[in-house]
Parts: sequence; C-alpha cells; structure tokens
Amino acid sequence: MATTSLDAKPPVLRFTKMEGLGNDFVVFDGVRQRVVLRPEDIRALADRHFGIGCDQVLLVEPSGRADCDFRYRIFNADGAEVEQCGNGARCFALFVRRAGLSAKRDIPVETRAGRLELHMGENGQVTVDMGVPQLEPAAIPFRADHPAASYILDVEGQAVSIAAVGMGNPHALLLTKGVDSAPVSSLGPKLERHPAFPRHSNVGFMEIDDRQHLRLRVWERGAGETLACGSNACAAVVAGQGWGLLDETVWVTLPGGALEIRWQGPGTHLYMTGPARAVFDGVWSFAPEAPGGTMREATLEQIAQQLNADQQELDFLRKLSDEEGETLARHIAALEIHCGPENYTATHWEDD
Repeated sequence: MATTSLDAKPPVLRFTKMEGLGNDFVVFDGVRQRVVLRPEDIRALADRHFGIGCDQVLLVEPSGRADCDFRYRIFNADGAEVEQCGNGARCFALFVRRAGLSAKRDIPVETRAGRLELHMGENGQVTVDMGVPQLEPAAIPFRADHPAASYILDVEGQAVSIAAVGMGNPHALLLTKGVDSAPVSSLGPKLERHPAFPRHSNVGFMEIDDRQHLRLRVWERGAGETLACGSNACAAVVAGQGWGLLDETVWVTLPGGALEIRWQGPGTHLYMTGPARAVFDGVWSFAPEAPGGTMREATLEQIAQQLNADQQELDFLRKLSDEEGETLARHIAALEIHCGPENYTATHWEDD
C-alpha cells in the first residue's frame, strides 16, 4: 500500500488571524481545505511564545442543517471545544465574507449551542442575535434548586454572591465597586471550576457606572483573563437587569473596547453589536513529528485538496484585485508562491 509524506516541508493549513476588541482568534477555512485539529495542535498554535498565539481557534465548516449556511466551531486555548463565543461570532461573519465563502449580510450559522444569526453592518460593525438567555439552572447548566437573581457560593470558606446566566455557554457574574482592582486572576479560576458549574464557567467582574453603562473584566473558561468576552458582556447585562440596575440598551466597556448590548427581558432575544477585524493571513506548518516520533503522513488526496483550495482562493483574490486595484498584490504574490508545486513535493514508498 502506497503512503505519502511531505518531503522536508510539513503539512500546512492556511489561516487568518482576527480580533474583536482584542479577543483574538486563529480562523481556519474548513470548507475549502480539510482541517483536522487535535487538542495538542490547538494548544501548540495558541501558544503566544512558540505558536501563532490566540484566545480561541475558530473553524468554519459546512453545516448539516438546512437553515444554516455554515457550522461555527470554537476551541479554547486549552484545546477544549466549547459552545459559544460572541466576539468570535462577529469575526466569523467577517471571515466568510472576506474569504469569498458568502456575499450575504445576514448569515445563519450552526453552533454546539444552537443556531445564531449574524448580520454584517456598516464600518466593520457586526450584530449577533445571541438567542434567548438561559436563566433556568438546568439549562445554564448550574446546580441550584430554582432560578434566582443571585446565588451564594462557598469558595474556600468565603461566601461569594453571583448571578448565573447561560448564553449557550455558562457564566458567573459578580458585582464589584472597583473593576480595576477586582481579584480576576485569583478568584476567577476558582469560580471557573466551582462544582456548581458542571461544565465550568466564564467569570465576569462588573462595575455599573449608570443604567446604560458598565465596565467588565472577564476570566474566560479555558483561556484565562482576556481583553474581551462578548458572551460574558451579554450575560452581564442580563444579570444587571435581573438586579434591577440596568436598562434595555447598555454599553459594556471591556479592556479591549466597547460593545452595545440590547435585551428586552426574559423570553426575548439578546443582540450584541461590535467590531471585528482581520489582522493578517498566514500558513501554519504542523509540527514535523507526531507523538510517536514519526513524520505526520499526508495522502496525495489531501495534498490535492490543499492545492485546489489554494487555487480557489487565488482566483477569488485575483478577481478582487481587478476590482480594487493593487491593494492585494502582495497577498496574491505570496499565495502564488504557496501554490507552487515545489511546496507540495511528495516522497513515496511502499509499505512492507
């Protein structure tokens, strides 16, 4: 049986680095290239010293649902796949339009948490219909006998008052009088893994300035403190309304910037609006050795799929270049080099 290994150059995947309010992502097109990522692969590329560096890895795939255009998958920096990421959803919408995968302004996507509707607005702003917030403990999930605006948790003998909210993923929210000095790095990881949250939680420390403005810092599940967390910003507004402290439209300021959150109360959909930006495009080379110490293998079919995907993107970029002048010339030149057959040289051998 013939097998194939990339000679000298390991298998590669094209990616785009993106950010929403400083919450940064590595995004892969799984529609035009085959993407299979192991947890160790995700941890390696998320590493800010030895990899690309990111809070989460996002994967665009074809959807299995008739009412969705794509499947939106999210992996935390620790390698775990999770249900929801609001900042990532905005970047997802920009990515599929920028990559030529969709020309729509309204883009329905499938997630582990259900269906999301993404809307591309003007000036790089994206609105995400985050669905109906979950307040029933079992739906969050959170261990409690009945829903309440606040719960008291025992954290190493200390009584901590929180709100618990589900946005497709679980959130704990704490009210603080000084968000800048909040114990995010010490209390955050303890609440993240508190037994009351069977799937762990994203922990928000919030300070309310007035009924339309709050400030927020977030300890994200599987990532640590980040510059922004869209779904936690949404949960913070839900919690603040539950406490009677916030109006229906609120600006949430995080270290990375501000989001507009709109929610009319229990049983209604919540909408988040904010920016998304592509930072750069690149090619990620897999580590040349797998755990067993052998070269990763790639079939001729996989190499052909990669060449075909690169050629499709090259054709798309050439079309854009014709329309928009020389702004993409350097990108195209780099991709033409990447598409060259010398980058896909294969060595064949026969198995015994």
